[in-house]
Amino acid sequence: MSSTTVDAPERASTADETEATRRRRPSAVVVGVVLIAALVLIRIFVAEPFRIPSQSMEPTLRPGDQALVSKVSGHNPRRGQLVAFHSPRGGEILLKRVVAVGGDTVGLEDGVLVVDGRPVSEPFVDHKAIDSVYFGPVRVKPGTVFVMGDNRANSEDSRDFGAIRTDLIIGRAVARVWPPGRWGGTG
Repeated sequence: MSSTTVDAPERASTADETEATRRRRPSAVVVGVVLIAALVLIRIFVAEPFRIPSQSMEPTLRPGDQALVSKVSGHNPRRGQLVAFHSPRGGEILLKRVVAVGGDTVGLEDGVLVVDGRPVSEPFVDHKAIDSVYFGPVRVKPGTVFVMGDNRANSEDSRDFGAIRTDLIIGRAVARVWPPGRWGGTG
């Protein structure tokens, strides 16, 4: 009988601990709400996928691809980076390559990008599709960047609407997330 009196307090203690553990454990609804809130905050402030709507970034990005745009980077872009920005003509969000920054002189000579008087190597551009094309040179104002699509023959970009203000930049494309395998980053 002495074992019965010893077991009863142990069982009561275990039951109390189990009940206390249940009270401390958050419900599935609370966990779900916190997870959804975290995902929304990440999308608003940290990173967001953007769907590529046109052929202007081919071959790097194709229509229907999804690029992950980091919103914590890209507000001081460097040449060669892909950035998402609000179109200066309003409404849509565009994704293009930064080819020149404030203070640079930029132009196209026989389809070749020239920055500050020097040709720029761009292996992702089909130069045969844009030979005999001349543009500029133009000076890029401080606080702006000159952007162009990789598919120069089929891109509405700074040649059409001018350099964009850096405050219109949403962020820098850091990876193609869909479909997987073809492109991993932008440099």
